[in-house]
Amino acid sequence: MSVPADRKVIRIAIIDDHSVVRSGLRMLIESEPNMSVVAEAGNEQDAIAMIEREQPDLILLDLDIDGRSSLDFLPELLTRSGQSRVLLLTGLDDLELHRRALHLGAMGVVLKEQAASVLIKAIEKVHEGEVWIDRAMMASVLTDLSKAREGSKADTDAARISSLTEREVEVISFICDGLQNKRIADRMGITETTVRHHLTSIFAKLGCESRLELVIYAYKHGLATPSK
Repeated sequence: MSVPADRKVIRIAIIDDHSVVRSGLRMLIESEPNMSVVAEAGNEQDAIAMIEREQPDLILLDLDIDGRSSLDFLPELLTRSGQSRVLLLTGLDDLELHRRALHLGAMGVVLKEQAASVLIKAIEKVHEGEVWIDRAMMASVLTDLSKAREGSKADTDAARISSLTEREVEVISFICDGLQNKRIADRMGITETTVRHHLTSIFAKLGCESRLELVIYAYKHGLATPSK
């Protein structure tokens, strides 16, 4: 099946220390007309060299590599990969572990127990710039965040939000819809550089360090509403 001219093929790298698993993932991914596996690696050293060489659009990373957590070298993978996005694949339904992965730069987490169709959907969404976490995890993160920001911080948050400009609030709504900078620029009739300037200002005003933190902050404080 051919790919429509206006639809880009997603270049994917698989990092998993089991060759049978890599083969299965390759077969699943390449059954999709808009996806291609461009490289595989089974250990940290090969993974870093491969990512630096291939510069894939998306890295499908297994949590356990040779008995070691791949989160230990995730930051280096991201440094070497430039614009690659990371989707973590794990059998552990561990909220703290998932949060650590997202904090280190992963754009999503998929549990191995989930259907193959979920993995394909997650790959598409992460490639588009969205964060992929399940509803239960989002609810837990929001609850956690709520407890941590009770009391006097409410006044601080109100002051932070009131300092936002109308354009900055508009940018936040687009970020929560999963739009990348280029699409935000097109929607707002501004340049990508201006979008980046808005984001820098938003992060500074709200005390956020990543797009994920911004989305969670926006949902908690009513700047956006999670889609159902």
